[in-house]
Amino acid sequence: MTIDELYAIICNRRDHPAPDSYTTSLFQAGEDKIIKKVGEEAMEIILAAKGQTRQRLIEEVADLTYHTLVLLAEKGIEPGDIRAELERRHKK
Repeated sequence: MTIDELYAIICNRRDHPAPDSYTTSLFQAGEDKIIKKVGEEAMEIILAAKGQTRQRLIEEVADLTYHTLVLLAEKGIEPGDIRAELERRHKK
């Protein structure tokens, strides 16, 4: 699955809430909950990198990526906006 595909699924859950969807529950809980989850996942990456397995680090990076995409969707920012910023920085 690509970042764009995952982002599309996340936006679909935002726009068409599903009753048993974790993504839907995040949007319903609001921005503060989403931001809190991003912070928690970032800390878990640090812990995994310092003392856990390679697989655990992969899992935590995947979790942070997902929650970051939820935050971007909440804020109306698309992955293409991030790509454009990275390209702009690379050209400097």
